[in-house]
Amino acid sequence: MANAKAAPNLQSFPTSPSPAQTLPSEAVLDALKMMLLGAPLNEVLMSITRLIETHSKGMSCSIFLLDEDGLHLRYGATNLPEAFRAATDGVCIGPNVGSCGAAAFLRQSVFVSDILSDPKWVKFKDSAVAAGLRAAWSSPILSHDGKVLGTFGMYYREVRHPGTDEIQLIDYASRIAGIAIERKRAEEKLRQDERELRQLIDFLPQHVLVLDTEGFLLQANQMLLDYNGHTLEEMQSAGSDERHKRDVHPDDLDRARSERRCGLASGVPFEIEKRMRGKDGQYRWFLFRYNPLLNEQGRVARWFATATDIEDRKQTEQRVRNENLVLREQIDRDSMFEDIVGSSEALRKVLRQVGKVAHSDSTVLILGETGTGKELIARAIHKRSNRGERAFVGVNCAAIPASLIASELFGHEKGAFTGATQRRLGRFESANGGTIFLDEVGDLPPEIQIALLRVLQEREIERVGSNRPIPVDVRVLAATHRDLNALVAEGKFREDLLYRLNVVPIEMPSLRERAPDIPLLVEYFIDRFGKKAGKKFRTIDRKTLKLFQAYGWPGNVRELQNVIERAVILSDGDTFSVDETWLKSEPLRVASPRVALNGALLRQEKGMIEAALAESHGRISGPTGAAANLGLPTRTLDSKIKRLGINKYRFKVPQAS
Repeated sequence: MANAKAAPNLQSFPTSPSPAQTLPSEAVLDALKMMLLGAPLNEVLMSITRLIETHSKGMSCSIFLLDEDGLHLRYGATNLPEAFRAATDGVCIGPNVGSCGAAAFLRQSVFVSDILSDPKWVKFKDSAVAAGLRAAWSSPILSHDGKVLGTFGMYYREVRHPGTDEIQLIDYASRIAGIAIERKRAEEKLRQDERELRQLIDFLPQHVLVLDTEGFLLQANQMLLDYNGHTLEEMQSAGSDERHKRDVHPDDLDRARSERRCGLASGVPFEIEKRMRGKDGQYRWFLFRYNPLLNEQGRVARWFATATDIEDRKQTEQRVRNENLVLREQIDRDSMFEDIVGSSEALRKVLRQVGKVAHSDSTVLILGETGTGKELIARAIHKRSNRGERAFVGVNCAAIPASLIASELFGHEKGAFTGATQRRLGRFESANGGTIFLDEVGDLPPEIQIALLRVLQEREIERVGSNRPIPVDVRVLAATHRDLNALVAEGKFREDLLYRLNVVPIEMPSLRERAPDIPLLVEYFIDRFGKKAGKKFRTIDRKTLKLFQAYGWPGNVRELQNVIERAVILSDGDTFSVDETWLKSEPLRVASPRVALNGALLRQEKGMIEAALAESHGRISGPTGAAANLGLPTRTLDSKIKRLGINKYRFKVPQAS
C-alpha cells in the first residue's frame, strides 16, 4: 500500500533536462531502487547526497530531518566533517540559524554565498571555517501536504553564488529526499499500525481470518491458531479445500463449502454456521461472519471473517427442540388435537378443563380475546366427547348478516322469503347428533337470542317459514371475546340465555399469558407453513425469536400465525427471520384490555356480593344484611344483584317447619 501511495509522487520530479540529465543515470536508478526495495532511510538519504555530490567537484551535501517536536534539526545523512556535525546537530530552527535552520523556519530556500559575512552564520562561523566551508545553500524538504520534513544542504569551500541549474538541482534533491522520507515514514507507520492491529485482533474473543478474493487464507489471529493447534503457515499450505476437509465436521462439509463458495461469489456480507474441530479433536459450533473490503473501484480486495463460538446456543436449541417434541407428543396425547400447541401452565389448566367437560353434554362457554384459539378448544372438546365421530359445525355469528342468521342457524322452508326457492337445512340440523359451535355468540341480535334460548331449553328448532318444531340432538359450544355480563347490564344480551350458555365456562389465556409457548408455536407454524411452501428452515434467527417474545401480540395466536406464514413465503435461505417493522412496538389497543379488565372486575364484584349474601343467608337489608356488610345502600346492592345475574334466593336458609 505504501508503494502505491508513493509512486504518483515520482511523476512530480522535474522533467526539464538541465539538472537531472547531468546526473549519472545509474546513480538515479540506484536511489530509486533503494526506496522501492525498502532500504533503511539513512542509506537512501546517503545515496541521494552522493548522487548530488557527483554533480559538482568539491561540493558536500547534508540532509537534516525535523525532530518530532517540530523545532530542532537532526542529521539524517551527511558527508561533512565530524566536528562541524557535532556543532550543528540538534540546532533549533530560526531565521538566523545558518542556512538550514533558516530554510526550515522560513519554509523557503536560503542561499548564503559567503558564510563569513552573513549574519545567519554568526553562531556557527568558527565551526564552518574550521571545516573549510565558505558557501552554504539550503532548501526545505516539504511533504505532499506542505509540512516541513527537514532540509537539504549544499556546501562549497569557496564563495559561490547559485546559478539557475544549481537552484533547480537543490530543488530536485529536496523533492526526491521528501519522497524518500515520506515513503519511509508511511511504511513505518503502516508497520506500527499493523503491529497494533495484530495485537488488538489477537486479544479479541473471536476467531479472526483475512482471506483474498479467492478465499485463500492470508492471516489468522492467535485465538484461532490456539484453537486448532496449527501455525499460520500450516493452515496456508493446506489450501482451502484441504483445510476445510480436515477441520470442518463431515456432516457440515458440503453445505459449508457450497455456502462459502456462493457467499464469496456474491461480494456481499454473508454468514455460515458450521462445526470446527479443535486441537483436542472435539467439534464445536461456530458462526462465521464474512465481510468484504472493497477497493476504490468497488471490487472486493479482501475478505474479513470472524468466527464466534455458538456451541452453548446450539446445545440449548437442540435441548429445547427435544423438549418441545416430547411436549408436543404429550399434548397430542392429552388433548387428542394436534393444533393445540403449548406447554404453559395457563394452557395446561384449560386442557385439564377440556378433559373433564368433554365427556358430558353440558353447554360450554369459551371466553377469551380474539385470536386465542377458542375454536380449537371447541374442536378438542368435540373430539374427546362421545360425539367425536359425528359432525362438528362451526358458525361465526358476527360474520352473518342479521337478516340471514335465523335462516343460517335454523334453516328455512321454500318460499319463506324472497329468494328462498327451496327448503334449506340450517346449521343445527346439519349438526344433529354432533356438536355446533357458536363463535362470537355475543353478537347475536335479540330475536335470535330468544330462538336460541328455546333450542337450549326445548332441544327443538323451527325453520323460518314454518311453525312445526323439529327436535335436534346437538351439543352447544359457544364462544365470545366480549364481556357478556357487561352486555347483560347494558340490556344487549339476555340474562336467561347467559345462564343457559354459561354452564361450564372456560377462559382461554391470551398469548401474553402464554409467553413460554411462543418458541414452540413458532417452530410449529414454521414447520406447517414451510411444508406447504416447499421450504425447510434449519434455524430460527435469535433476533426474531426475541422480537416475538417481546411483542404484545394483540391479535394473539392468530396474529402470530399470520406473521409466520408471511415470513415463510418471503424468506430466502434456510434461516427463518422476520422484518422487525412488521411488529411495531406500540401499546396494545385499548379495547381488548379494557374488556378483559371490566370482565375481571365484574367477576370480582360478583364474588364479593355472593360471599356477603352467603354470610347473611340471602338477607340484603337490615343491620346484618349484605348491604350493610358491603357498605352499600340497599337499592344499589339490589341493582347490582340484578345486573350481575345473581340468584339471591339460593343463599336463603330454609326455615324449620
